[in-house]
Amino acid sequence: MLSLLLAIIYIAFISLGLPDSLLGSAWPTLHAELGVPLSFAGVITMIISGGTIVSSLLSDKLTRKLGTGVVTAASVLLTAAALFGFSISSEVWMLCLWAIPYGLGAGAIDAALNNYVAIHYAARHMSWLHCMWGVGTTISPYIMSAALSGGQGWQSGYRAVSVIQFVLTAFLFFSLPLWKTQQTAQTADAEAKPRAKNVLAIRGVGAVLICFFGYCALESTAGLWASSYLVLARGIDETTAARFASLFYIGITLGRFLCGFVADRFGDRTLIRVGLAVIAVGILCVGLPLGSSTLALAGLIVIGLGCAPIYPSVIHSTPHNFGEENSQAIVGIQMASAYVGSTFMPPLFGALTEVLPIGIYPLYLAVFAILMIVMSERLNRLVTV
Repeated sequence: MLSLLLAIIYIAFISLGLPDSLLGSAWPTLHAELGVPLSFAGVITMIISGGTIVSSLLSDKLTRKLGTGVVTAASVLLTAAALFGFSISSEVWMLCLWAIPYGLGAGAIDAALNNYVAIHYAARHMSWLHCMWGVGTTISPYIMSAALSGGQGWQSGYRAVSVIQFVLTAFLFFSLPLWKTQQTAQTADAEAKPRAKNVLAIRGVGAVLICFFGYCALESTAGLWASSYLVLARGIDETTAARFASLFYIGITLGRFLCGFVADRFGDRTLIRVGLAVIAVGILCVGLPLGSSTLALAGLIVIGLGCAPIYPSVIHSTPHNFGEENSQAIVGIQMASAYVGSTFMPPLFGALTEVLPIGIYPLYLAVFAILMIVMSERLNRLVTV
């Protein structure tokens, strides 16, 4: 039963990644067809992120009331409906409207599933599950590309992914009895150890929130601006820059796959420290003012590999650090903090490049790397081993 449920959770994580890269792959065609500026994608992503932050903060209350299985199934259903809504949108205001359930569905399932896996499964599964998220983000651009190259339009790409999500929703609702047994045990544990009234007051929570904010700010900024930095600051041709910028994400996905084999042996704390050290080396490679660009290109891949263990390890260590009775609430807040970092810090970098050279890219990343190192070590000192 547990193996079957784990397989369903793996599929759910692929589903979680599917919508995340759809807008970017469809936008060059979509914005021209709807007659809106290229920059308007930022408005839609902000609406999605806002919904995600809200549902992340509500995930503890929803999960305790409905159970992880119901929250997961309902969230995927909400996302599937939103994707179908995108596929039938003919005006930009319709996209903005459908972006609300799009974000609400993503945040609830992200927080609920991450906490569930952190409590019930070994660290290796957390790494592999986040690897599956990377698989999802890799698959959907190919689906959109096939729809566009086949002359079916971006609407067909969104519709295809929505059908996949609806099918998964059916599987998730059929699987609810599998979740129920585990959820009953989890609820009993929660009643035996009541949740703290104010989880933000728990020692170390502030540190982990800032650490998580810094991680997602670094990851999203590194990925979004890598190609522009390589072209404008290092003089690399656009094709090569785009290829190596994509390798940053491949580095994350591959790194999480490999981390799964060693996660149980080394533990979350060691993996986080190693990841931060690798990120530091990667940023140094990107920023060194050498005549050759080879080191800068390799540095992006190294940063991706360093990012790989941090997100899953921070999440998986949450029940251990703060107690299972508090973990769902804290994971929800962590998700919200993460989305704040990934939503606002890349645009801030873009604003800075209006007055400063884009060559500050490695320095900007270094600020968040240092922030993570300081907060991670502070967390280690504050929580009991």
